[in-house]
Amino acid sequence: MFRFENPEYLYLLVAIPILALIRFVLSRRQRQKMRKFGDPALLRQLMPDVSRWRPEVKFWLFEAAIALVIAMLARPQMGTRISHEKRTGIEAIIVMDISNSMFAQDVEPSRLDRSKMMVENLVDNFTDDKVGLIVFAGDAFVQLPITSDYVSAKMFLSDIDPSMIATQGTDMARAIDMAMHSFTQQQGIGKAIVVITDGEDHEGGAVEAAEAARKKGMRVYVLGVGSPKGSPIPVPGTGDYIKDNTGNTVMSALNEDMCKQVAEAGGGAYIHVDNNSNAQEQLNSELDKLARKETASTIYSDYDEQFQAFGIIALLLLILETCLLDRKSPLFRRVTLFSRRKKTAVTVLLMLLCSAVAMAQSDRQYVREGNRHFRAGNHAQAEVAYRKALEKNPHNPQAEFNLGNALFAQRKDSAAIRSYENAVKAETNPLRKAQAYHNIGVVCQGHKMYAEAIEAYKDALRLNPKDDTTRYNLELCKRQQKKQQQQKKEQDKDSKEKGEDKNQKDKENKQKQQQQKQDQNKMSKDNAEQLLNAAIQQEKDTQERMKKAMQQPRSRKLQKNW
Repeated sequence: MFRFENPEYLYLLVAIPILALIRFVLSRRQRQKMRKFGDPALLRQLMPDVSRWRPEVKFWLFEAAIALVIAMLARPQMGTRISHEKRTGIEAIIVMDISNSMFAQDVEPSRLDRSKMMVENLVDNFTDDKVGLIVFAGDAFVQLPITSDYVSAKMFLSDIDPSMIATQGTDMARAIDMAMHSFTQQQGIGKAIVVITDGEDHEGGAVEAAEAARKKGMRVYVLGVGSPKGSPIPVPGTGDYIKDNTGNTVMSALNEDMCKQVAEAGGGAYIHVDNNSNAQEQLNSELDKLARKETASTIYSDYDEQFQAFGIIALLLLILETCLLDRKSPLFRRVTLFSRRKKTAVTVLLMLLCSAVAMAQSDRQYVREGNRHFRAGNHAQAEVAYRKALEKNPHNPQAEFNLGNALFAQRKDSAAIRSYENAVKAETNPLRKAQAYHNIGVVCQGHKMYAEAIEAYKDALRLNPKDDTTRYNLELCKRQQKKQQQQKKEQDKDSKEKGEDKNQKDKENKQKQQQQKQDQNKMSKDNAEQLLNAAIQQEKDTQERMKKAMQQPRSRKLQKNW
């Protein structure tokens, strides 16, 4: 991928044809003046050392040098650059509540939108810090691993919605526990867990989780969003409100007592988000108290500066223009560089070269256009531009990779994976190929396809073993896969136990019906007592089985979906 960082300087290239036009006019006037001295053919015989083409070559060499200098000013860039930066800051994991209760509109425009605005302002105030993002409701998962890439943090923030988590409710303890395991292993650096919630904790254990985080050297800060008076929870797109099991409208209120207890147990502070700027100032004041330490970050830039090559070529052209004289040298008098046939061949070669450059430039032009749309947030238009680039050059790996990013931003995940796979096939640079594998892993991990994500992360690390972010995602994905397998085993076990209980009950009912049918004509007192004892024993056996089943671990079923 080739681009100019400051393409506005390329407008100076307009000076090239203007200078050529001035040169043409002056040369024509000079030839007209020479005709006053005699016939041009006779003059050439009288001045054999005067070259007709050398001044032209010198002029075009000078023009080419000017064009290269202008290109240098536009900062040509290409490829991937790796830089290691040292930063002094803290690590912060933002834990955002995205349960259905965050749809409540007791703050404008809603609790969820106000929370997003708070996170965006928080990220904007970070400079040398690392930030991660976890979302939770009845369950929790990592939306963005801890990173110094604030642009990605804001991009992931825009896609957050309660529909991302199927298990609704509010389990703050699980989210805090996940945040505790999401920091880096670096010692001596301040670590903050910023919980943004309305304080409704349906599962309990949040205070204990915050206390455990404090004992590990982390500080828990709670930002309470909402009003203590309460508000109904609207159902998006229906105009109705969420109702409980009895049919009554649910009133969700900010539980400030719970928020204060969690913040106190976590050694942090509670902040009520009633005004973004005030809450932001309070939070920044609290985070400034944390210890800051120098950390090394590996930064991957999509482009590396290439102006050096343009400068060297421009310098060589200027040297050649200076050494080339207007008059023919006696040593090379017999050498004819500008015969008619050679001029025709050079002209054809230049035309072919210009057409090849134009064809190569066309797909790059579309890629640059797509990049502008992507940075502006117009992902659909960026997709169109990248597809046009691929029509011009189907083997452009950068266009494929960027197309995958545009599709991923639009949640077209299956198409994004195909584009990343095509980029892997066409790419020759190992670092960019590793990045494509990394993005495949991110998409698969978001859909809980942990096996595929693990393989993609492994392929990325084989190409770029120094990528700590990929290594972190790989370990996190392995843990999530293990947790998923355990949950599946528990569900299968529960289903099996329920099936056995049902079969046993059916069998007992069938036996009871048969016994009643046999004894319906006549039943003695002894037989009646035996049946009664058998029924009592069966009831005891059933209670014992139910007691054992209750003692077995079962999948969590929340009673509240807000």
